[in-house]
Amino acid sequence: MADPTPVIDDLRAESEELDRLVAELTPEQWKLPTPATGWTIAHQIAHLSWTDRSARMAMTDQDAFSREVEKALVAPGDFVDAGAREGAERPPERLLGGWRAEREALDKVLRAAPERGRFPWYGPPMSTASMATARLMETWAHGLDVADALGVTPVPTDRLRHIARLGVRTRDFAFGVHGLAMPFEEFRVELTAPSGELWTYGPDNADQRVTGPALDFCLLVTQRAHRSDLDLRAEGPEAEQWLGIAQVFAGPPGGGRPPKSAPAGQSAETPTEPPAGPPSGEAG
Repeated sequence: MADPTPVIDDLRAESEELDRLVAELTPEQWKLPTPATGWTIAHQIAHLSWTDRSARMAMTDQDAFSREVEKALVAPGDFVDAGAREGAERPPERLLGGWRAEREALDKVLRAAPERGRFPWYGPPMSTASMATARLMETWAHGLDVADALGVTPVPTDRLRHIARLGVRTRDFAFGVHGLAMPFEEFRVELTAPSGELWTYGPDNADQRVTGPALDFCLLVTQRAHRSDLDLRAEGPEAEQWLGIAQVFAGPPGGGRPPKSAPAGQSAETPTEPPAGPPSGEAG
């Protein structure tokens, strides 16, 4: 992706859609639990604000960002949750205002950054497009958690194209993080966009294939739904294996969500993750 402007524009639109969902919440609603165990709506927005700040820092003050990475290395299992907890303790108006300010500041930094710039991150360095794609992916995924808490079903849009592409590009990471041999050949992936357009990736004659709705694929790779609840079809053993382990976010294997038919009382694993970015360090 030579020009990162389209994904930056879509990140802004996705953020504004989530903003409309939380702008008029009561203090009690901010405390509603989301599918992430122990996380309320306030935690979700606090996490997005914190990660937007980290992204902006990585792009503008690399010394300060290096100090943040050092903190993460000291407490690798807690630093993401700690940032969410700290933000969630703020009054709702401060939390919402802080998130708006952070994402606006990041938007300006992304638009001013060189197209082929490289910036440090918690994993490999990121390009401008990679950083924007990662923020879009997280905003969409955590927005789903907020919507779930409010009993709202978001309308999918073709902004999912960026997440779908990232999901395809992180195939090898998913195999590697599970200690599995990476497939040698490319897969064919055919996804039907919300608009009805067909998005295709990989060679048409590939033996391993994945087909289905783009929404379902994005829910799978962000681990917001269990594979058994999604209308995705795999052809070939490696494609079948991939759909059982796919994840678009960096870090160790995620616990994912239980199937909707899970026994009563079984809760979802906490779907928090390191400040997300393409594990390969490149989305653009």
